[in-house]
Amino acid sequence: MYNPNNTSNHNSNNNNNMDNLIHNFNYLQIGSNANNNSTSQLNEKQQQFPQSRYNPTSSSTTTINNTNIHYQSSYNPNNNNNSNTIQKLSVYNSTVLGDAESSSPTTAALNKNKTNSTNISAIKKQPSNQVVQQQQPAATSSSSPTSQQQRKTISYSAIKVIGNGSFGVVFLAKVQETGEIVAIKKVLQDKRFKNRELQVMKTLSHPNIVELKHYFYSRGDRDPDEVYLNLVLEYVPDTIYRFTMNYTKHNSYVPMIYVKLFVFQLLRSIIYIHSLGICHRDIKPQNLLIDPVTGVLKLCDFGNAKQLKEGEPNVSYICSRYYRAPELIFQSTKYNCAVDVWSCGCVMGELMLGSPLFQGESSVDQLVEIIKVLGTPSKNDILAMNKNYTEFKFPQVKPNPWDQVFADRFQYMQRTYQATNGQSMNGGGSTMSGGGTIMSGIGSTGSGFMMDPATEMNHAVDLITKLLQYDPKKRIPPMDALAHPFFDELRIPGVKLPNGKPLPPSLFVFSEQEFNMLQNPELKDLILPRSIQN
Repeated sequence: MYNPNNTSNHNSNNNNNMDNLIHNFNYLQIGSNANNNSTSQLNEKQQQFPQSRYNPTSSSTTTINNTNIHYQSSYNPNNNNNSNTIQKLSVYNSTVLGDAESSSPTTAALNKNKTNSTNISAIKKQPSNQVVQQQQPAATSSSSPTSQQQRKTISYSAIKVIGNGSFGVVFLAKVQETGEIVAIKKVLQDKRFKNRELQVMKTLSHPNIVELKHYFYSRGDRDPDEVYLNLVLEYVPDTIYRFTMNYTKHNSYVPMIYVKLFVFQLLRSIIYIHSLGICHRDIKPQNLLIDPVTGVLKLCDFGNAKQLKEGEPNVSYICSRYYRAPELIFQSTKYNCAVDVWSCGCVMGELMLGSPLFQGESSVDQLVEIIKVLGTPSKNDILAMNKNYTEFKFPQVKPNPWDQVFADRFQYMQRTYQATNGQSMNGGGSTMSGGGTIMSGIGSTGSGFMMDPATEMNHAVDLITKLLQYDPKKRIPPMDALAHPFFDELRIPGVKLPNGKPLPPSLFVFSEQEFNMLQNPELKDLILPRSIQN
């Protein structure tokens, strides 16, 4: 069976795949929107390792997907009778068990739970109005994980399925004792492969990372030898994907204040995980949860995440295609956390455009789409991505100016600015040195602040250019990116969202660990609003 965590599966056909890539590249039309599937196929093992496709007409409510598990849950997400599912399950608090407990549970552990009259089985259809009673261990003074498991009962009632895919199923559930709404992600465990998701999530605590509340293991209802890991997560109601598509459906664009707010929080989330040496490796709009009322963003789905170690090879066929860094397309196994920075740039572009920035039909075509915008990578760029392929010759393609890429967006910004400026200027206003205007009325963002479209677009283009560099070493460090003038609007006192709500209170609450990621400590004063400096 194909093992996505075994780099030998990818390296064995490495040269052949790159030969195909370069060969097929020469037959693809550069500078057009044509995508020729017949000439752009690589041996990507897609049946064993499927990748999601952007589907603007999809009505799916999937919020957490695309991990490396290649089994479907026995739960039937298409069965409408699955609502109000409730059952007894054994639960582990994420703060109690050590790393030794982060792998698949032993048979002895499951049998021990059976002797405690706890029914270990998969979440499945049950009569309505029953209760999922879960035994949660509480920490004690003992150093032994087993002795720490003093249990209390937590009851969940499953409300509905909110996500399903190759990884398994995600349920919306309610805590009976408190009324809290949570998401339960259920993933089949394969003892042959390492599942790092639980191990990674137990180390994370950040306002822009989805919270792991606790976890439990369960057996399959059809096959008792199957073991499922159930992650009980905080529930966040929306995703960047759905949020963006809502504007696209109405022939509009995401307001720039949201683009700034979401990208700022996304950068904060990867700053934090990168400070721990963890690379997410699957950043995309579907994995960015948001509360559309408060504007809070949370990074989720750590099924592909890994703590990268220098000198240790990593699988190159990783990350959803539209957001895959070029060094991964060049099949590098020595990459670093800069692959997440590239993905952030892709997400920023999608927020601005309303659709993915690079929409390739295959790895070959993905590279073509990137080159259409960024131009042909230089020999030094290719050397930085994968030194094994510097001798390949690419057709020389000039970069497509960003003002053409974002031309429609810029025209929309101009129309919005002119309409709002004409109304607000009746009340007077004062000009800022940075090119913005503080209006006495309420601007289009609801903030009272308006920056002229040309200045705002120049800032956006400058930042996305620094995020989307071929050479991973040339990509702007995420912490340094927070000081970019593109985010200056967020630092203005009293800025509000279009719905009239203030910015999230945690937006500028940084830990010392985060500030330690600054390559230029002097940028700290540029990141924080003046009102909270010192």
